Amino acid sequence: MEDYSSIKISQLAEEDRPREKLLLKGKSVLSDAELIAILIGSGTKYLSAVDLARYILSKVNNDLGELAKMSINDLKKFKGIGEAKAISIVAGLELGRRRKLITELVKRPRIISSGDVFHLMRSELIDEPIEHFYILLLNRANYVLKKILISKGGTTGTVADPKIIFKHALDCLACSIVLVHNHPSGNLKPSDHDKHLTKKLVDAGKCMEVHVIDHVIITDVAYFSFADEGIL
Repeated sequence: MEDYSSIKISQLAEEDRPREKLLLKGKSVLSDAELIAILIGSGTKYLSAVDLARYILSKVNNDLGELAKMSINDLKKFKGIGEAKAISIVAGLELGRRRKLITELVKRPRIISSGDVFHLMRSELIDEPIEHFYILLLNRANYVLKKILISKGGTTGTVADPKIIFKHALDCLACSIVLVHNHPSGNLKPSDHDKHLTKKLVDAGKCMEVHVIDHVIITDVAYFSFADEGIL
């Protein structure tokens, strides 16, 4: 075993023991390692629970997201982590993941109609003198995962690279995309370029199973929806 400083938790000053520290000072002052130490309960002959937790975290670059991806069998490979301790770690991190997911879903807007897109994006695009091209990445339930500015350009157009658009979509595991751009002129009519780009992206999305569900053109006071007009 690698040489790590070790000390039994029972030998620590009372205010430095994870459980006692939580009781005395509150949960927010505990480090990730201390919280994991509480989950696993005890260490080994050579490592306290806190040292063992620090060692495990060091193997995932102190990234809780990476730790959460580890299976029970992965965790059992660490000396001092048996099945019961591995289950405790997995269960604790899963509870955190579910809480985070619920919180994010409450905060995330949901796109049900083109009007939802207009209300979400109008504040980004109002009074802009040049064109901006955005994508909204949606999950299976149409909640917005991310809002991404792809490009901005002149008064008459901007470039939207399909490779960049679908890279963002695949990186986020998005199920669908909404295309959004503004017309600073106030003209809601889509240009031939808008129509060509939309068709190109719709076709590409079908191949990758990332569906383009709308393209919304926004002005300061109104919007045009490809989906509403049946030309998607």
